[in-house]
This record gives sequence, C-alpha cells and structure tokens, in this order.
Amino acid sequence: MQKIDRRTLIAGAAAGAALTIVPRNVLGGPANTPPSEKLNIAGIGIGGMGRANLKNLSSQNIVALCDVDFDYAAPTFAEYPGARRYKDFRRMLADEKDLDAVMIATPDHTHAIIAMAAIKAGKHVYCQKPLTRDICETRKLTAAAAKAGVTTQMGIQGHSGEGIRLVCEWIRDGAIGQVRAVDAWCTLSYYPWGHAYWSTSCPERPKETPPVPGTLDWDLWIGPAPHRPYHPCYHPGVWRAWWDFGCGMMGDRGAHTLDPVYLALELDAPTSVEATTLEGRGETHPLAAIVNYKFPARRDMPPVKLTWYEGLQAPRPPELEDGRVMANPEGGAIFIGDKGKLMCGVYGESPRLIPETKMKAYKLPEKTIPRVTTSHEMDWVNAAKAGKQPGASFDYSGPLNEMVLLGNVAKKFQARIDWDSENMRVTNIAQANEYICRPYRQGWNL
Repeated sequence: MQKIDRRTLIAGAAAGAALTIVPRNVLGGPANTPPSEKLNIAGIGIGGMGRANLKNLSSQNIVALCDVDFDYAAPTFAEYPGARRYKDFRRMLADEKDLDAVMIATPDHTHAIIAMAAIKAGKHVYCQKPLTRDICETRKLTAAAAKAGVTTQMGIQGHSGEGIRLVCEWIRDGAIGQVRAVDAWCTLSYYPWGHAYWSTSCPERPKETPPVPGTLDWDLWIGPAPHRPYHPCYHPGVWRAWWDFGCGMMGDRGAHTLDPVYLALELDAPTSVEATTLEGRGETHPLAAIVNYKFPARRDMPPVKLTWYEGLQAPRPPELEDGRVMANPEGGAIFIGDKGKLMCGVYGESPRLIPETKMKAYKLPEKTIPRVTTSHEMDWVNAAKAGKQPGASFDYSGPLNEMVLLGNVAKKFQARIDWDSENMRVTNIAQANEYICRPYRQGWNL
C-alpha cells in the first residue's frame, strides 16, 4: 500500500478549519454532507471513553447508541434520550438508513470488525486507539477505508494538539540536530493485573463462573475472541490487561506517547523489535517491559533507536536540572540529538529543550503546521464534511498502530523479532506470526 508522507499528512490536519458552504453534490465522501449541516452519528461502545467522545460530538445529531451492556451505558443513554438504542452493531447498521458516521470505543478486540462493517456500509469512522488488535486487521482496515473513500480518525487526541506540532517544528528546525535515539515511557502498570484505574484483581484466569448480568450480552462482548465464561475480571475496564481482549499499556498509552515520535521523525516500519518483560503471566500483559525498536535511515535522516519503558521511567537525563520532573510524571518522550535533547509529555504536550538554558536561548521557528482549533473528534467531522482526511486518518494511524503492536509481539516472546513489513512477516521466530494474524471465533470475520 502506498504510504503518504508524514509532512503531507500533518499539513492537512487542520484543512477543515476554514470551511465554506458548498452544494451537497460537489462534495466528496459517501455522506456528501455540506459543512452547514450536521452529521448523523452513532456511538458504539459508550460506557467508558465513548461517553467523552460523544460529548465532543454533541453539536452533531447523535441518532443511535449501541452497547452490549445497557447498565454500564445507562448514563450515556440518559444524556441522549432521543437516540435509538441497540446492543448489536450489525442490527444498528442495517436499521439506521440515514446514518453518516460512527464513533467506536469498544474493547480493542472488537475495533476491527465493527470498523470494517461500518466502512463497508459507507460510513465515516472514528475509532479509539489502538486501531486494531493485530497487524493483519490494521492492513485490511486501512486498505478498505482508502478504497471506500470514507473519512477516518483514530482516537489519539494529542495528534490534534499544539504540543505535537511544536515538537515537529523544532526538530525540523534543527533545534537538537540529527536525532538518533529516543527514550519514551509510561510509568503506569496493570498491577494487580487489572486496569490502572480499576480495583479488580485477576492475576490468573478465574475458575468461578458467576451469572452474566441481565443487561449484558456476553456473547456479543466476546465477539471474535475465543469464548470464555463471564467474569468481572474482564468487564468493565479490566479487559485491557488480557491478551485476548486488550493491547495492554502499549496499545493504551504507547499509541499516544509514540505518536509525536513517529510523526516528528517521519518513521517507517522498524527492522527489528526486542523486548524484556517483568512478570508476564501468559494470558495477561506484563507488569513492566523495556522494548527496543530499530528504524532504518529515512530520506535525509539517520537510523533511530527507540526505547519504550512500560511500567517504568526512562533514565533521567543528566542535563535535567535538580528539582525538575521528567515531563508528565506518568510518561513522555526524550528526543536525543547530536546537538541537544528535547523532552515532551504523553501527548507531545509542553515540549522543552533541556537544560532550560538551551530553551531560553533557542529562537523559536515560525509555526508552519496548520493548527486544529476544534476537538480531535470535531476535526474528524469537519474533514468528513469537506471530503478530506484529518491528521490521524487510518493512512497515518494504521502504520503507527502496526509499530505499537509489534512491540506487543516482541513482549509476548521476550525476544528480538526481525520484521519484514512488505510481506508482513516475522522472519526469525515463525511462531510469532500467529500474533500477526490472529484467528477469529467461528461466526466472526472481517
């Protein structure tokens, strides 16, 4: 698949900021909705992050809501009393004839099947990160979106922020010279084998089988994953820690934190990824990991070594003054150039050259990258109305997602994997390819 240059992608990130009203029949995209009209949007997976996404889309017509657990989704249902309610996204897509777009915020393992169904139905798609559970899904979804001509966006909200643009502009200005290494980190952990913000502890697959809550369709929740009995160790929220359902902290925070790295350095696929982990327990993601990526030279830029510290903090740079915290205490990135270092937070926010004396001496370059003046979600809406793509369309976020998922494959084997991106294969560990294209439960497919 042809890849779009990073500079071209981010240059179009705010293309919808200055819209004019034009006739419906001259606009591109399946919905052909002029900027003066509202999109008819459905939310799928609305009990967690989806609720926040819908709030940022509330200026549009929220016409349908879909969730497999009506009790968990109840607060969101109450906020949109006029929206029709569904448990099965397939029924919703079949019934909602005037639907323009869908917002997907379900658990990771169902992202691809729902997004693909929406794309085949000609709907614009906003899908939470990580885009998919495996790399095969990513390739197929990216290709399908391009063929259908729908407008897509992955839910990495920092991509629409100011920080990531400053990082790109400063690095391209030569503020720290040629970048050959990056340290990125997330100090959060899934200890004790649940989501960082949830209290349920599940160190191993539970043996007890409590009854399924009456408002939950457990078979639909499981979807394409191997079937297992219901347990609150999986839903709600805790699913992120389980390999069958979630992409772990790398898919959770890595998709955010590595976004400015991937964009600013115009990275392509890595040639190898190597991981060491702490207390991985087979079915659950490890408590901590160190993942080393090696990227080849690109255009006029040298090879790059990217090190991801998960559940850990990256080494403190000696240039950082005593008393200063390392960007966002929960995570961030340090770009290491041959003329200095640049540090930023999880979403690329608050970038600074270090030490502070270098920051104060640096003459800031002109802001050349268009800014997004709306929310990340509304950037998607505006792009759809203009027949364009926003900054985190699947053309960009698909390859970014592949990089993140490769880190998980290396973590699974606690080894170095050599990656042939063109043929989508791990070349040195045959068994690893089982995690590049994972099988679906009978009755589910893309």
